[in-house]
Amino acid sequence: MFQVDLNCDLGESFGRFKLGEQEEILKYITSANIACGFHSGDPSVMRETVKMAISNGVKIGAHPGLPDLNGFGRREMAITPQEGYDMVVYQIGALQGFLATFNEKMQHVKPHGALYNMAAKDPHLAEAIAQAVYDISPSLILFGLSGSELTKAGEKIGLRTAHEVFADRTYQQDGSLTSRSQKDAMITDHEQSAAQVVKMAREGKVVSQQKTEVSLRADTVCIHGDGKHALLFAKYLKESLEQNNITIAAISNWEEASYGKY
Repeated sequence: MFQVDLNCDLGESFGRFKLGEQEEILKYITSANIACGFHSGDPSVMRETVKMAISNGVKIGAHPGLPDLNGFGRREMAITPQEGYDMVVYQIGALQGFLATFNEKMQHVKPHGALYNMAAKDPHLAEAIAQAVYDISPSLILFGLSGSELTKAGEKIGLRTAHEVFADRTYQQDGSLTSRSQKDAMITDHEQSAAQVVKMAREGKVVSQQKTEVSLRADTVCIHGDGKHALLFAKYLKESLEQNNITIAAISNWEEASYGKY
């Protein structure tokens, strides 16, 4: 049986700045990564996003990022592993406060943007982030780029770890994502996007920009909620997965034996 979790970055509005159609996207996903105020989001947006996710039966995770509102957390910063640890603990705690008011448990933690990409390559930062998640609760699931230093660190410390792939991003032959600074980093055609995800879910492979097949694990698939056609992507992707007999379910509902098929 093939199965995937569908996750989306949400709660990334703040103040008068509104981003995405999250109320509609929640109808098509199984896990929500909610911004915790550093790269985006504010207390009122966090509360409202938690409320909407619960009402749609969507599992909730923290989406901690670098403290960079102007750059949306997508610009690298020179931080120490200890600073990375502290940032992640702080932001998880902020979201946990709102979850407590709804008597809801947190499912996972997924770093955002530059913090995510830095941890994918830097083993020391990856270990600090994994330690932060583990210290708050060993039952939390750590989301990280498939085959990255972050997923390795999560597995090493004993966390349930979900290897993440991307619906709307292209890949390099080493399994990394194509840098957003390159014009071919994003996939804008929803049919191409869905075909890539189906191949990753069923075969555990993706075709890189260098036209080579790269092996990876596809536990959870990311849909970017700030994309221009995010809602169309989400709807079409869900339909394509179902048509290809791929079950869509929140990762906390999987049996642990289902992890690591590839």
